Amino acid sequence: MRDTIRFIKGGVIVELHDVGPTETVLDYLRLRRKETGTKEGCGEGDCGACTVALGRVIDGRLIYQPVNSCIQLLGMVDGTELVTVEDLAQDKRLHPVQQAMMELHGSQCGFCTPGFIMTLFTLYHAEGEAKSRKTVTEWLAGNLCRCTGYRPIVDAALEACFNLADDAFTWRSNETREQLKKLADSRDIFLGTSDRFFSSPASLDGLAALYGQHPDATLVSGATDVGLWITKHLRDLPKTIWLGRIEGLDRVEESESGILMGATATFAATEAAMTRISPDLGELWKRIGSKQVRASGTVGGNIANGSPIGDSPPALIALGATLELQSADTDRALALEDFFIDYGKQDRLPGEFVTGLFVPRPSANQVFHCYKISKRFDQDISSVMAAFRFTIVDGRIIDARIAYGGMAGTPKRASGAEAALKGAILEDASTWAAAIEALNSDFTPLTDMRASAEYRMETARALLAKALMETDGTAAESVRVLAKREADHDRAA
Repeated sequence: MRDTIRFIKGGVIVELHDVGPTETVLDYLRLRRKETGTKEGCGEGDCGACTVALGRVIDGRLIYQPVNSCIQLLGMVDGTELVTVEDLAQDKRLHPVQQAMMELHGSQCGFCTPGFIMTLFTLYHAEGEAKSRKTVTEWLAGNLCRCTGYRPIVDAALEACFNLADDAFTWRSNETREQLKKLADSRDIFLGTSDRFFSSPASLDGLAALYGQHPDATLVSGATDVGLWITKHLRDLPKTIWLGRIEGLDRVEESESGILMGATATFAATEAAMTRISPDLGELWKRIGSKQVRASGTVGGNIANGSPIGDSPPALIALGATLELQSADTDRALALEDFFIDYGKQDRLPGEFVTGLFVPRPSANQVFHCYKISKRFDQDISSVMAAFRFTIVDGRIIDARIAYGGMAGTPKRASGAEAALKGAILEDASTWAAAIEALNSDFTPLTDMRASAEYRMETARALLAKALMETDGTAAESVRVLAKREADHDRAA
């Protein structure tokens, strides 16, 4: 067992013994290191002012990803290279991204500027990205600027980020890879006492044993939700167990039958595979948070926290996904919809944790659609999330799986609408009416700050009709997906 965390900062290996269970990377940088270039804005991972980059070796390549340091626990940087805005300039020469931001007037008050620069630093080092305003605005969806406006920032990105990377990080990449390999080990991490600790098991057996001893501990995967418990709810979490070092728990395995993913597979890591299941899923994944959130946030975490407005569960339920759970004594599988019992309550026994998820691939006679309705197109919580899988034989629906989020205390199937759709004829819209009407019995939505109950019900009904129209071919999917995204990106640019 190891009683330190280790990471690279400025080319030097840093080793820390005194890491609290809820200490964030932002607090470490500003309060301990006195490196104040990284700013605190929203404190919840929305504005991007606190963005830093984490470097990891993935499939033999050194990859830099942006993360929100305000909700990233310090212990979670173990085994990575931590890069902040202070690290970019070399020998008093600005980094190419910094130089372009200066020359093209991408900064006014400057508060948000370090976060923009760090996100663009990760784009600068990304491979295979098409040079376009659309690419830039997708990368910058998690960075907000109130005074400069986005045009000069996008211009700076176009100027700097699509040439062959040529900076100090490129020059010492081989050395960094070797350093990161030395930091990687299979020892469990435990810092603190039995009453207050940060821990990180390296194996499922280690996790099962530790969680069995401390079933009151908080399991942390990407911290994109737990981080807000700390910064916004001001909750004291004396025992935290980070899952990010468990071997194999981040797996993403594709087969003809579907996708098997581990509980710590991030949205970024699963995006391509989910897009291959359905373009709708690819669009949904792109709208879950920002680049920073998707680099840290995990599909398993989005499920395990049991939020009624989580984006992924309705889509996965409609596809017939199966959840894997394990404890020190047992392991089991259950249909994903059965995991959600009531608001804030899941079918998870003391000491039991989610280990993975299997997502079936639709068969040749099945059609899948999903839609996210929110006030903002990017980086917003759903008002209504809807997903549909129809099994069709000879133009007739013989089976339907329909799931909604935001309509009840849990993600929930519309059993009445599903039953009413059986036998419906796609070319005869009158045969759909009973299913659309059945939604009134399936759900009793609430009114809150995101939407009224009336709006939610009307939207749910309209989305079912829309899915059926698109399946019938009377509505153009390309209009829904592509034109909407292009219009939003044009406005953002």
